[in-house]
Amino acid sequence: MTDMKLDRRSFLATSGAIGAAGFFGMPLFAGEAQAQAKKLTIRVDLDISILDPGYMVGGSEIETQKALLPVLVDFDVQDGVYSFRPSIYVEKFEQRDGTHYDFTLKPGFMWSNGFGELTAEDVKYSYERMKTTDWKGNFEALDHVEVTDKYSGTLVLSQPFAPFMLLGLAAGPSAILCKAAMLKVGEKFTTEIPATCGPYVFEWTPKQKLSFKANPEWTGPKPAYEEVEALIISEATAAELAYEAGEVATTQIAPATHARYIEKMPDNSAIYIAGALQYMWLGMNTENPKLSDIRVRQAIQHAVDADQIIQGAYSGTTEKSNGIICPGLVGHRKATKYTFDPAKAKALLEEAGVSGLELELKTLNLQERILAAQIIQAQLQAVGITAKVVPVDSGPFWEMGDQSKGDGYKSLELWIMRFGTSPDPQEATTWFTSDQVGVWNWERWTSEEYDNLYKQGMVESDPDKRNEIYLRMQEIMEDTGAYVWINHEPETFVHRSDLKISVIASGEMVIREFTPA
Repeated sequence: MTDMKLDRRSFLATSGAIGAAGFFGMPLFAGEAQAQAKKLTIRVDLDISILDPGYMVGGSEIETQKALLPVLVDFDVQDGVYSFRPSIYVEKFEQRDGTHYDFTLKPGFMWSNGFGELTAEDVKYSYERMKTTDWKGNFEALDHVEVTDKYSGTLVLSQPFAPFMLLGLAAGPSAILCKAAMLKVGEKFTTEIPATCGPYVFEWTPKQKLSFKANPEWTGPKPAYEEVEALIISEATAAELAYEAGEVATTQIAPATHARYIEKMPDNSAIYIAGALQYMWLGMNTENPKLSDIRVRQAIQHAVDADQIIQGAYSGTTEKSNGIICPGLVGHRKATKYTFDPAKAKALLEEAGVSGLELELKTLNLQERILAAQIIQAQLQAVGITAKVVPVDSGPFWEMGDQSKGDGYKSLELWIMRFGTSPDPQEATTWFTSDQVGVWNWERWTSEEYDNLYKQGMVESDPDKRNEIYLRMQEIMEDTGAYVWINHEPETFVHRSDLKISVIASGEMVIREFTPA
């Protein structure tokens, strides 16, 4: 978890990106024959807020759910391509055709608090319930779940939905809940899960730590560690100091620290890059009078050098972006139509009759973002545009372009934005449709062609055709002049060399899969 809201929805598809500690293909649990290690202390960057998978908002909820609740499938990657694998709870999972997914649970997995065995009825309840929650978009194609017997059933879609496996079943809000327990508590909860079914039980000390202890009622293979204590350390610098002092065995690190560790790694340490499902850009409000002329926006596109930002603000540890589709995914672009060309920028401004332009450039109040903004400020100054950098704290930042929060969006000019996504291009493109204007489409443009392509991309199963759809959608975005693509920032972790960590590409740790090296 990093930026709130979108990172909750919020991959480098190369063998080098997986690293020596990569979890794909590693054993899921320690195994009955292996003695459990006693205790492991790690770091998480955010506290929990709502553990209910239908309403979670983006703290450490996914890490917690994966330790306590069942799922049908887990992320996997084969030959650099995202895929999925049946989870430890599942005997069989297969796609019968474009709209039918058959599953069979393994028997004997028990819910806590006396609620009996995990069954297909729990799957039916959980996923049909998701259609009514805040995360209904991930399950909008699901029509219903047919229960065949106690352990088996079929997920039935109303129409083919290409991202269903990765976006719905393998992503964050995919945890299965106990139907009987949910009915008893009113079908919604916050931080107390009414019944769990996982290798760990959970204790929470707000703003301090999450504690996971081996579940004595767990009938599956034992996890490698009897106890995992996750200290909540929000500041990256403090977390890195805690790691270097030996207080935590792993932590996510900032790009500057990654660059420093490349030069000199701490003793008994290794780097693990989980993925790069983030995309960052410089956005422009097309309705603001200062930016309504497309030639002014195009001038800014030509004035900004993303390579310089990557070197100056991120120490060269991030990949240059050419659009919103991340590396390793269908639709990933290899180049932009515009180039860094200050002379062209000046010519466009002169053609538009604009001189002495003054703009506000807003960014989250984070070290790398502020530095990136300052580099952009200098680049714009070189073509005659004065930009004032305005750092904004997290809460008000995420409301800047939200039309429901008042008229503040009207004065919005430039901003640095980063979204996180799932390993399918559909989710990245969903925030820029016409109905997202004033919600997350802060650039405030509309395109009937874009909207139609978005719908086509959801149902098209041919990878080559999907690739062309998403390439064209990003071209439409770029042609508005409202975007300068910057980078794809990886989820980078440092860990002890004697520890194998498990982190999905969007940056959430799967602590039940941590093992000694």
